[in-house]
Amino acid sequence: MRRHLNLHHVISPGLRDLIELANTHNFDRITEQVRDLRGCTSPVNLHGWTITTDQVTKEVVRSYRSEDEPSGRLLTSCGNRRASRCPACSRVYAADTYHLIKAGLSGGKNVDEAVREHPRAFVTLTAPSFGPVHRSTDSAGKPHRCRCGAQHADDAPALSTPLDPATYDYAGAVLWNAHAGQLWARFTTYLRRALAQHFGMTQNALNSALRVSFAKVAEYQKRGLVHFHAVIRFDGPDGHTTPPPPWATFDALRVAVGLAVKRAQLTVESDAIGERVIAWGGRFKVDPITALGDGELTDAKVAGYVAKYATKNAEGAGTVDRTLMCRPCIGRGYLRGPDGFHDRCAECDGTGQAEPINALPTQQHVRQMIRTAWDLGHLPEFAHLKLWKWAHMLGFRGHFSTKSRAYSTTLGALRDVRRAWRLAQAEAARTRAGLSITAESATLVTASSWAYLSSGYRPGEELLAAQVRHDIAQARDEAERVKSEGEPWL
Repeated sequence: MRRHLNLHHVISPGLRDLIELANTHNFDRITEQVRDLRGCTSPVNLHGWTITTDQVTKEVVRSYRSEDEPSGRLLTSCGNRRASRCPACSRVYAADTYHLIKAGLSGGKNVDEAVREHPRAFVTLTAPSFGPVHRSTDSAGKPHRCRCGAQHADDAPALSTPLDPATYDYAGAVLWNAHAGQLWARFTTYLRRALAQHFGMTQNALNSALRVSFAKVAEYQKRGLVHFHAVIRFDGPDGHTTPPPPWATFDALRVAVGLAVKRAQLTVESDAIGERVIAWGGRFKVDPITALGDGELTDAKVAGYVAKYATKNAEGAGTVDRTLMCRPCIGRGYLRGPDGFHDRCAECDGTGQAEPINALPTQQHVRQMIRTAWDLGHLPEFAHLKLWKWAHMLGFRGHFSTKSRAYSTTLGALRDVRRAWRLAQAEAARTRAGLSITAESATLVTASSWAYLSSGYRPGEELLAAQVRHDIAQARDEAERVKSEGEPWL
């Protein structure tokens, strides 16, 4: 039986809860669950069961119930890709993204190794200007006196903020972010058209001889606008398993990107703010990717760049990493009562905001972009964009990373491989313990039922997780030290 503990003299809630956990019937299992999460900051708490039976013998060969856990629940990783939310899970996501991009450049993961011989380019597309901003360098990246007359330091808060906020086109900037995903889709269409024009053939003829594969990731600039980094590769008509025709060269790709950047446009009309043309900025880069080299854009370096960008959110622009939409009223400021009338939402006092925009701990430029996104979202012509939901993202509502179907493997496939490896490790442990399942896997059927309870740790579990993070960080630092010093592992 569990002993009654008098812990009123322990001031710390976390330490008090940890002592209670240490006095449960299986504290080792509690620490094992936390350790298996590898430092996840906000694990998902589940309640349910799973049973594996043999269809032939009707024997239950494996069963699990969360209520048998010492805490009565199962903890699983949150899987959040954002480093600002969960550094541990974001590192897993970054590693998966790295292998996905690397496989599309060097082969592996069911991708033919011959792709490293295909023309590949690392393309950067940027947003246009919506007004002059403070700068510390010129277009070539050299130190330069700003138009305001000052020589800004590289970390000056004023950098990338408008010189004249009153004339800056905030509505255009927010709408550009909101349509950036559509603009990218249109760019890929015009890229194929530009290639057909460059080679002097029809699009059908081009598609029968050449396939354009890509993977792209979005990154925020300091001025609050997204830009895209993309890996673009030429393949044969059957994808990475076939080489592209000899006339499909990097130079042709560079020319086609330039044409597509100029031609890809969207037009947005509004009675309130007039007409806006959504187009790319004039500054873009198309660099060749080399399989090997020093100081160049190699396969590994490009994969590392994309993986790093994939785990970022909008924190690079100085905004917040949480939605500002009041959840009870979904940002509308009202709830529909039983009589059908609109009742003011008591949670946000009718503002629709989970927290006042004016009180956000951000620069004035960022607050103005958030406020503009919020206001535009409540115009009838922009209601479909749901900008109030994405105001904290400064209007950007697309996926941070996407790829064409034939570029390489998928994140789901990488997760399946990792899951299979873990199951194999678990089965090996069962075999060593004399609990190996001898039935044929083809006759096994698994049934399960799971329900979401909450997210996060108990206070005592949070202390255990902090220790896990500390141990992982120490091990990582030691590995970096050994790598830099060239010291062999003992």
